[in-house]
Amino acid sequence: MRILVAGASGFIGTAVTARLTDAGHEVVRLVRRQATADDEVAWSPASGIIDFTVMDRVDAVLNLSGASLARLPWTRRWEQEILESRVAATRTLAEAMQKAKAPPRIFLSGSAVGIYGDRPGEHLTDHSSAGDGFLAHVVRRWEEAATKLAPRETRTVLLRTGIIIGRGGAMQRVRALTALGVSGRLGTGGQHWPWISIDDEVGAIVHLLDSRLSGPVNLVGPTPATADRIMSALAERMHRPYGLPVPEKLLEFGLGRAADDLLLSSQKVRPQRLIDDGYRFRHVTVESAIDAMLSLEHAPAR
Repeated sequence: MRILVAGASGFIGTAVTARLTDAGHEVVRLVRRQATADDEVAWSPASGIIDFTVMDRVDAVLNLSGASLARLPWTRRWEQEILESRVAATRTLAEAMQKAKAPPRIFLSGSAVGIYGDRPGEHLTDHSSAGDGFLAHVVRRWEEAATKLAPRETRTVLLRTGIIIGRGGAMQRVRALTALGVSGRLGTGGQHWPWISIDDEVGAIVHLLDSRLSGPVNLVGPTPATADRIMSALAERMHRPYGLPVPEKLLEFGLGRAADDLLLSSQKVRPQRLIDDGYRFRHVTVESAIDAMLSLEHAPAR
């Protein structure tokens, strides 16, 4: 396929474009500067500017564009950027597809498990209702821009991604604290963090290109894990101490809403539709994903 990718230079984008190229697909990158190569197209998502004719020349669109959630703390200005960057990029892509004479067949649009909000004690599937909170509001708006504006003939998939275990994103900060020997239980530590390895994040995206699924699809690992399990497993493998508990009130004082939405919320999410569609996970447990992440970090440079 010929695939247009927004957010190709990001953590997920870099990994998925490499996998797509290795698989024989042709990747066209959207860039926020003047295009300097044949595989680049300039755009300005904040202004809604894009050459919509590119949509007549691609088979699929992969939207991974959006301001980082890992930049902490969230100021009011950054919270607005988190929302607007996602909605504007998605709207720009969807409206460009509408203008095309022959719209792309597939639209894989970024999303997040944040839509479920804090749901301790619940088992959440792809069909679970939206919850409350800042991220739940952001994801609702983000998904609406995709589902309401994309052409009807385009199969639209919402990639509800969890915490990615890999060399980037939120795990960068967790690894940094662990390396310094100052990681420990966050709040009770019993909150479920919906995780997925970077290998399976990329593998699921590639799988969904050839699938018939549409609508929300949870991109999380098949075995739930608590925050305490994830962080203690990382500390054990890095041979660092794990024993400085951080009270919820202290987290909320230092990080505000980011503490509640990212660190303290509990979401026991299952990737039911992905499993039913035949996807086979490379990393079934979070320990396996952590081992893979650390082995890559210590691999010799090529």
